Amino acid sequence: MNRIHVLVTIPQPLRDSIMAPETRSALSAFADITWNQDGRNWDGAELRQHLPGVDAILASWGLAPLTPAVLEAADRLRFVAYGAGTIKPFMTDAAYAQGVRVSHAAARIAESVADITLLLAMMGLRRPQDFDRRLKAGEPWPDKSLVDTYEIRGKRVGLLGMGYVGRRTAALFQAVGAEVWAFDPYVSGADLAAIGVHKAGLDEVLAGCQVVSVHLPITPETRHMLGSRELGLLQDHAVLVNTSRAWVMDQEALLAELRTGRIWAALDVFEPEPLAADSPLRALDNVLLTPHIAGMTRDSYLGLTAEMVGEIRRFFVTGEPLLYEVTQERLARMA
Repeated sequence: MNRIHVLVTIPQPLRDSIMAPETRSALSAFADITWNQDGRNWDGAELRQHLPGVDAILASWGLAPLTPAVLEAADRLRFVAYGAGTIKPFMTDAAYAQGVRVSHAAARIAESVADITLLLAMMGLRRPQDFDRRLKAGEPWPDKSLVDTYEIRGKRVGLLGMGYVGRRTAALFQAVGAEVWAFDPYVSGADLAAIGVHKAGLDEVLAGCQVVSVHLPITPETRHMLGSRELGLLQDHAVLVNTSRAWVMDQEALLAELRTGRIWAALDVFEPEPLAADSPLRALDNVLLTPHIAGMTRDSYLGLTAEMVGEIRRFFVTGEPLLYEVTQERLARMA
């Protein structure tokens, strides 16, 4: 087997956080490797210097854009394996035109996002954090007849967006007995029915589901898709979870709706970030706030490069189909 040359652009200390020793061993079994030893991400000019003779790039956050000037030095580059989510910051029309193919690890990140989405939804239904806060504040033992909480089993859960995260989230909700509806104009009803999900319109999902979870990408169409009219469609006592992007929600409309106390929300994303110290969201008891950490677990981080080494092996060694390829057509409608 002819060995390939892989350029690993991921600098330290990030590399040790997302690349386990066994992943390095798996890559070195079939590839000669050049490592970024500079302790920082390379700019375009520096990346260009390292590209001659390289068959594949293994990268993560901070890869410089693959501009025509950079690609002039890429005499053998055929594949980029990106151990992170969106490829939009670096993947260019010029790279696609040159025949460079690309895979990314968004599906691995989706596992962690789906995990916490289910957790947050159940916290909205059961409110253990509220009881914890009250007990620690010394409040009396509650009258259990007044406990207004719900089970997830049998509830209708609405998912906005059925990409990697939406599909994994649907499977988790189904596993605990929920009925899943979804809004996604790019996925057919037949495709959703095949995985046991009911396709519905945006208003149907908002009005018809006790739990609504947002998994939409940043596109011109999704900018403030959820405004005052849409949020007003939510049921009383609805649980709203957003682990995707704040871009999707009109922040002022969301704040106004939360201030009524009519719904409960879990928010992992904000506009802008980090969340301002004086944000009024911090004072509301009916919203749970997390600092954009939905995809951040030790497991998911170590899985980023492991999945991408698998893609490099499929592309160059076994000839198997890629599992996570992003074509130019797909990229236009992705996060």
